[in-house]
Amino acid sequence: MRLSDRRASRASIARRLTALFAAASTAVLLALGYLIGTAVEQHFEEQDLAVLNGKLQLARQALAKVTSQADLDAIPQHLDDALIGHSGLAVVVKAPNGETLFATSGAEFPEALLVRQVHGNGRHPYVWRTARSTPLRGISAPVPTGIPDALPAIVGVATDISHHEQFMDGFRRTLWSFVVLAALLTGVLGWLAVRRGLAPLQAMRQKASGITAQRLDARLDAEAVPAELADLAQTLNAMLARLEASFRRLSDFSSDLAHEFRTPISNLLTQTQVTLSRSRSPEEYREVLASNVEEYERLSRMVADMLFLAKADEGQLIPSREKLDLAPLIDNLVEFYRIAAEEKGVTVSCSGKGEIEGDSLMIRRAISNLLSNAIRHTPSGGQVSVIIKNATASGVSIDVINSGETIPAEHLPRLFDRFYRADSARGGDGMRSGLGLAIAKSIMEAHGGKIVITSERAAGKCSGGGETRFTLNFP
Repeated sequence: MRLSDRRASRASIARRLTALFAAASTAVLLALGYLIGTAVEQHFEEQDLAVLNGKLQLARQALAKVTSQADLDAIPQHLDDALIGHSGLAVVVKAPNGETLFATSGAEFPEALLVRQVHGNGRHPYVWRTARSTPLRGISAPVPTGIPDALPAIVGVATDISHHEQFMDGFRRTLWSFVVLAALLTGVLGWLAVRRGLAPLQAMRQKASGITAQRLDARLDAEAVPAELADLAQTLNAMLARLEASFRRLSDFSSDLAHEFRTPISNLLTQTQVTLSRSRSPEEYREVLASNVEEYERLSRMVADMLFLAKADEGQLIPSREKLDLAPLIDNLVEFYRIAAEEKGVTVSCSGKGEIEGDSLMIRRAISNLLSNAIRHTPSGGQVSVIIKNATASGVSIDVINSGETIPAEHLPRLFDRFYRADSARGGDGMRSGLGLAIAKSIMEAHGGKIVITSERAAGKCSGGGETRFTLNFP
């Protein structure tokens, strides 16, 4: 699926919120309209029941006065007189034998009403239509007469509800028209409200669209957005800060890498051009090739170190796990560097003992890098000490301490960056790749540990008046 198709298939937040708002509003209005319609209909039913029960009571009083056949024959006239002026009202009186004693003109009562005897105190009266489609609502009840031992008569009372139905039809049309218009209006208002509410997001998008590799220092204004978006703005700002730092490190690293490669390649090129400028003896060619080998070895070590760090960055640096006795391992490394240290007039010592689980080659490489770095930066007459501390609670730690000039505090956090040097005075010789401390840090992280550095002045120290301490903390 193309990107445009995927975008078309996804509804925008504004559209979704508008649809949800309109649907919720419509549901509420429909429920409200239903309740209002039901309440009005119930009100009409209660009104009609009051009238019907009143007429039923009138018939009950009239039949109660019947004590003879003559009185019964006079019931129609009596009821006709009582119903004068009550248009739309229908009454029927049937004797126990089914004979119709009285019925208003045009009255059409269904047999079901008279048989079921729908009382006025029931929940709903009986509703039906006549042959002329006139809607009626009625009730019926047995009414005793004053004749001894006579069965009660059946009285049915109904009222015309045409005007009620006409009113309810108009009311429903008006109500549902209002519901539809209100739903449309709330949808439009909801869309406007959502668009206005999402305006800060649009502002954030426009601000973010202007951030490029050359403008990674730009930040979103977390104070100018609603509280709900403040956390998002702060998260994006933190991400931009990380990207800026990573981009700066990458730019610095690329520049440093080009600088580091330029020196040996320039040396090789210059020396080769000078050598080829005239004929030389085999011995002279041999010396040039030997010198070139040194430069190639430097390049090879740098490339190998870069590959090692690249694997660490990708999480592919997986150390083996074996039990290591640190004392003999470090003693061997100290002996290896002792000759180089003695040439500088530096004393190297090792003390303590401890055991860890880790990759022997990696651990050797990390400690070797620190020893080499310490010896290189210790002045003549100084001392390099390696101290193993075996703490049961916090694990095992190794301190590599060298005396000499301290490192300014502002440089300490960046000493483990690739190719970083605190100053030119600590730059060392030209054979360094500038990756030793970065490799040591990657090795410690691969083992679940960490490396920290402190550098401070202390009274009573030898030349330089201070010491620098690298500490490897193993879990």
